[in-house]
Amino acid sequence: MTTLTRRPRSGFAALRGLLDRPLASYFLLLASAGLLLIIGLVMVFSATMVRAYELEGNAFSAIMRQSLWALVGLVAFWIAQRLPVRTYRRVGRPMLVVTGLLLAVLMIAPNAGGAALGTAEGHWIAVGQFQFQPSELMKLAFLLYAAALLAKTGPKVGLWRELAVPLFPVAAVVFLLVGYSDLGTMLCLVAMFFGLLWVAGVRLRVFGAMLSAAFAGVIVLVLVASYRMERFISFRNPEEYASDWGYQAVQGYYAIATGGWFGVGLGESRQKWEWLPNGHNDFIFALIAEELGVVGCGVVVILFMVLTYSGMRIAARVDDPFRRLAAAGLTTWISIQAVINVGGVVGLLPITGLPLPLISDGGTALVVVLAALGMLASFARAEPDAARALRARNPGRWVRLLWAPLPPKPQPARTGKTRRSET
Repeated sequence: MTTLTRRPRSGFAALRGLLDRPLASYFLLLASAGLLLIIGLVMVFSATMVRAYELEGNAFSAIMRQSLWALVGLVAFWIAQRLPVRTYRRVGRPMLVVTGLLLAVLMIAPNAGGAALGTAEGHWIAVGQFQFQPSELMKLAFLLYAAALLAKTGPKVGLWRELAVPLFPVAAVVFLLVGYSDLGTMLCLVAMFFGLLWVAGVRLRVFGAMLSAAFAGVIVLVLVASYRMERFISFRNPEEYASDWGYQAVQGYYAIATGGWFGVGLGESRQKWEWLPNGHNDFIFALIAEELGVVGCGVVVILFMVLTYSGMRIAARVDDPFRRLAAAGLTTWISIQAVINVGGVVGLLPITGLPLPLISDGGTALVVVLAALGMLASFARAEPDAARALRARNPGRWVRLLWAPLPPKPQPARTGKTRRSET
């Protein structure tokens, strides 16, 4: 009896000991993001090999492209991990302007061509053979811009007049530009924005006003686009619209029901044989359920929970206001996007077309998320305890050159007025 009561305690004590280590946040982030990326590549190959062979005669063509994007994303992760925090403070505004102009092109001329720009089609802009999605880059741009502005505002962030100009007008323009063509991404941006405001300490009445405005905007965007209205109408009973509006949802349910607890086996999906639309992208979670079952879905959900915990842990431990805001906003972005995607697939939320971060097929989304996680990894290394531990180890010159430089020396605790963090 004594042994049985001691084992859980020792297990919790061991886990707590691991979490108390200086670099626990950093390694939790690397492990969860890395495993999600590997699962994503495996499932993209499984989801695309039939279609790729049919269209191109090579079952590996789609996964080769996605693997190339993953490699580019890992390079972006490496670069982002090495950048100082002052760089992130400064690049938000110009990145926001450039991305906003690209989104304006999509809004004004969704099918227009140009010799220099290429063509803009739907959510995508093509330059020759290269295509990218500006709305994905807007997530990172708006995060950096809003976090820098809120950190600069400081204690005055609780005052409405300090936020009315320029933050709220810029946010409204960004939401309009993104939401006009991509409501799902706009909802993700809104959730991230509220996360930033909450961490910054904005008053509840400001939240109320913002929520009302956001709700009204979503209603208008749903009403002006017929396909969004169709998705909303078919959300509660997709079986009644199985031949048109609810077709994708119903086929996703078939995939989930077929999988059971342990799935039909990796690569053995039946729904990917041209039954489930976008099974490689926004409905890849349904194929995970079919091939890997409830167990595989549970692993994916747990990894996202670990990633969310890591991000919020980093936000709670860093001492620089900008790092804290950016870490919390980024974690909100990825976790809410995962919730919206999975909720749409299993029928708890309307389908929005958002990809599942790190898992769905798509180059722009993967590269942007990996770059953002690289920034978060640099913040994890800048936690005071982590920075002291890394500087105490004093890794060799080649380690610092090939992986990441030493984080800035943590500032000693001071009373009274504090200076802005200089890093």
